[in-house]
This record gives sequence, C-alpha cells and structure tokens, in this order.
Amino acid sequence: MFTQKGVTFSYSSDYNSIIKMAGLYAIVDIETTGSYAAGCGITEIAIVIHDGKEVVNRYETLVNPGHSIPYFIQSLTGINDAMLADAPSFREIAPYVFELLAPCVFVAHSVNFDYSFVRHELSKAGFTLNTPRLCTVRMSRKVRPGLPSYSLGKLCDTLGITVANRHRAGGDADATAILFGRLLQWDAAGDIPKMLERGSKEQMLPPNVPRKDFDALPTCPGVYFFHDRQGKVVYVGKAKNIRKRVASHFTGNNTGARRQQFLQDICGISFERCGTELAALIVEVTEIKKRWPKYNRALKRYEPKYGLFLYEDRQDYCRLAVGKYNKSHVALHEFGSQEEGLRMLQGLCREFSLCPELCMMGDCAGHCQDPDGLQLPARDFHGPSASYNEKVVEALASMRSELPSFYILDKGRNREERCCIWVENGQLYGMTYLNEDEVFSDAASMRERIERYPSNRYVMDLIFQHVERFPFKMHRLQLADQEQEAAGLFYED
Repeated sequence: MFTQKGVTFSYSSDYNSIIKMAGLYAIVDIETTGSYAAGCGITEIAIVIHDGKEVVNRYETLVNPGHSIPYFIQSLTGINDAMLADAPSFREIAPYVFELLAPCVFVAHSVNFDYSFVRHELSKAGFTLNTPRLCTVRMSRKVRPGLPSYSLGKLCDTLGITVANRHRAGGDADATAILFGRLLQWDAAGDIPKMLERGSKEQMLPPNVPRKDFDALPTCPGVYFFHDRQGKVVYVGKAKNIRKRVASHFTGNNTGARRQQFLQDICGISFERCGTELAALIVEVTEIKKRWPKYNRALKRYEPKYGLFLYEDRQDYCRLAVGKYNKSHVALHEFGSQEEGLRMLQGLCREFSLCPELCMMGDCAGHCQDPDGLQLPARDFHGPSASYNEKVVEALASMRSELPSFYILDKGRNREERCCIWVENGQLYGMTYLNEDEVFSDAASMRERIERYPSNRYVMDLIFQHVERFPFKMHRLQLADQEQEAAGLFYED
C-alpha cells in the first residue's frame, strides 16, 4: 500500500511478497546540506534501479535546496550554490522520484540516513513513501564479516570496487549498486532475503548495531546500554521489557539532528537483567550518575534544589541551615523547595529549643526566650557550645528517627529469587537479590547482604510511590542502633 497526493493505492497481496517476486531494488544516494532532514536539504540525488542481476534504470540530478550550502559541505562534495542556481527543487522532481521508488526495495549505504531525507522531502511534496529497506552496511557485515571497515570508500577499496566521483550522489550510488550486486551473489546462506521478511529487525536497526546484540536482548525488566565504536556507553535506559524498549528507539520518523547522530553513534548494545521496573530504575540512575552518558539528559539534570546543612562556626556552635543544594557539601536531608526545608527546621527549633538565629532563620533581636520567661542575650542563653550542640545532635537524631526504615521484597530475575530494596531513615541504603527460600532471623544479618546504592530524592519519591501502590510488599525495620548511627554521622571527620 502507498499513498500518492492523498490517494491510497492497495496491492492485492502482501506488499513485501510482491517486492521479492518482482525483484526490484532502488539503490539511492544523496548529497545534503547537513546531517538531519528536518533542518537540512538535498542537493543531489541518484537512483539506480537493480533487478537483482543488473541495473535496469538510472536517474540522477542536482537539487536546489532553497538555501545556501555550508562551506565545509562544498569542500567535501564539490557542489556549490552556483551549480544549483538552475537546478530543480525537490518538489518539482518528487512525482518522478516517487514513481521510481514506490515499487522497489529502498537500498542505501546507511539506509536510514538517505531514507529519512527522501521520505521527508516527498512528504512535503504530498507523497507518502513506505517501502521495505535494505542497508548495504548491514548486508556487508552479514555476508562479509570481519572486514577492517564498512564505510563505503574503505569497503570498496577492500573489495576491489572502483568509486568514480566519490562524495557525489552518482558515483556513490553506482559503487553501491556494484557492491549490492556482489553481495547478492555471495549470499550463499540466504541472509539477504531474510532481512526483508516480516518481523525482521534488519530494516529497523541502525547500520552499526550487530544483529546478535539485538537478538540477545531479553523481554524482562532491566537496564540497557548503547555503546559507541570505542565501547564507551553513550546512553543508559531502563525498561519493563528490554527488547521492546530498545526496538522503540529505532522506529519512527524523527528527522532531528540529535536523533540522526544518536543512531549513527550506536555500535553495540548490552544489558543487565533486573527483577522489577523499580529495581531497573535504581540501577539506571546509578549508572547515569557514574558514567554521564552523552545522550542521557533528563536524569543528568536532576539534582535536589535545597538541602539541610550542618557546619560549626568560629565559636564552636553547630549551626543548621537550609540552603541551595551544593555538591561540595553533604546535605543531611534534601528538599524539593526552600519552604519545605524551612518548615522542617522551624519544627526542630520549637521542639528542641534551638536558636533561630543560629539556624540561619532570621534575626531574633539578639535575645532568646528561656523556659522561665527571662530575656537574655542569645550567646548568654545558649551557654557553652558543647551543651547547645548536644541539643542539635538530639534534634537531628529525632529527625532521622521519624524517617521511615523498611525493605521491599519483590520479584527477582527468575523464579528462584527475590529482589530486596533496603531503605534506612528515609534514604535508599541499597539493593540485592535473595534466594526464594532464604530466611533471615534479624535485620542486621539481612543488611550485611545489601549492595550499596546512592540515594537521591528522585529515587526515593519513586520508592514511596511504589510502596503506596503496593503496601503489602513493604516490611518495616526496627534498627536498634539507629540513634547512635545518626549521632555518629554528624560528627564524622
């Protein structure tokens, strides 16, 4: 089925079957003003029609993109603005281009790049292109594995294919057509027809992603990693279904620059199984913070806005303050807003007779009210710093004790295990996987098994949401040394 200027044409049987019976392939190469279809234009297009044995038709033309060509593109292709002054626009050639492409398999070297541009330009002219695709990069990796490079120029050098007029649409399309013909001849295993079968992911996958990497992906919850040519992780994601989520990255028709570069950079996929989506999210956040991948944005930008901080002044008094979150100082507690932090600190001041002035909550007019109602200067009322600091420690210990401690038991990575997420004093402590029949007599013995994971407000918000939805999965903790740990934390060197 295809659409031409709003009119839909249907074939009597499966379109891919007709394509394979007809054996028509359109080998396409284009030159452009940039790397993404949404903001750039085509300056030259060549289409070589191949019937599986030989070339049966050919079309080539310069195209006026309607704007000037960047200088570095002119240097690469040799196409300049003067050459395009009298060239047709793509809208003018669109009917004939569509007529050539509609009944064919669309073939190109790194096919998703060429296809995205041609489909975008045809769409603007009123034509909807929806044809099967074959990528000669992927075909070459399958039929001739282990070659040093699969870029068109180096691949042709390796295989003894002459490329005349390199970086021009006609020359590259002719070389790709020769390469395509040879790959068809060398395909003794019949891999290329399989690439066109319904359900095959070959048409979808970016050119540099090994099919074996995608085939190895499970359908369980977990975290997946996209790697570049050097093996560096450029993107981390989490999913309920790893395979389905990864496939979604490679579908759709987004023609933006970032997506096009993203697909070009992916050269490998790895994954880590997790018991649940929540466990996957904890691993995802941790990996993003550890690796800072190039294409992750949302979680990299996340930081708490405000925190409760503790410091000692020159008179040895411990001061509490709510301030903007600062990576260089460890916050005792994090808040989404300044108002939230001030409400908590005001409550501590009232309950434990802390001085608002020493808690950076405004001027108390140089006086504090003692229990007997006497007005005394603030410093006189506070007494020795050691006694005041004890009240600060008591207040902080109370604050921590009111924060919940619990663990969540949920599904593991298989039927023989369970996932345990451990929270202490309102902060994620860590996570581990336990055998299904494993029993612990006390919290301390279970705690020793936990693998530490960093906590942040984003993760804790999601954990609390999970507990609210599934309260039966939460088990409260009673930590005997809770107050001692809390007090010790504040005096760590």
